[in-house]
Amino acid sequence: MSEDLVNKVALVTGGAAGIGRAICEQLAQQGASVAVVDINTEAGEECVAILRERGTKAEFIYCDVSSESDVAEMLTKTIRIFGRLDIACNNAAVSRGNGPIHEFTRDVFDQTLEMCLTNTWLCMKYEIEAMLAQGGGAIVNISSNASLRGQAFNTAYAAAKGGVNILTKSSAAEYAARGIRINAVSPGVIRTPGLEKYFQEQPKAEEQMNKVTPMRRLGEPAEIAQAVAFLLSERASFITGQLLSVDGGGAIRG
Repeated sequence: MSEDLVNKVALVTGGAAGIGRAICEQLAQQGASVAVVDINTEAGEECVAILRERGTKAEFIYCDVSSESDVAEMLTKTIRIFGRLDIACNNAAVSRGNGPIHEFTRDVFDQTLEMCLTNTWLCMKYEIEAMLAQGGGAIVNISSNASLRGQAFNTAYAAAKGGVNILTKSSAAEYAARGIRINAVSPGVIRTPGLEKYFQEQPKAEEQMNKVTPMRRLGEPAEIAQAVAFLLSERASFITGQLLSVDGGGAIRG
């Protein structure tokens, strides 16, 4: 077992399933204690049970990360349970709609920004406060390749994740001299439970997605998790303000 994160306390939002759960498992594998944060209590408790079976100190914390009071309480509980916060991954995001941008309602557009960008800022606000109090830390925000060149019919989500990229870079510049590194990981098409369900409904979709990725395959949640763990570890001690695409070459395809 790699021990890059031994004695570190980690917090992962959207940690109950999919990419978030893979991140929790990878951080635990590398020695961290983990606060698994989600609105899905059943899946969150299941994730914690798996981590504990493997010898990890883990706790589930319910949190709607679009609520500032919930986020503040999330950090209070983390510090109370674990004593500190060393590393965090802001993974939770929900896109509320897709289609031509002129057909979006204001509510749907605003909700997507709130659930993909504003929530990331809220989490960072309280994570950074906790890290400053102890002299440093590291944060990774989960972006999306939709933010790099835009994505037709998914404009609100792409715009929100573009905001996450600049939020990451700007805040990294603010806190670099104060011992806090802030980076982002941009996943390509990843084989999550939601995508598997889509493939069941659209059997030819997987083959089409494979064709447009230079490596001719989909990514796995564990591959995102490994990149996140690297950026949160001391192996990345001189890296901040960066956006790392983990996408099989999707961002550079012609």
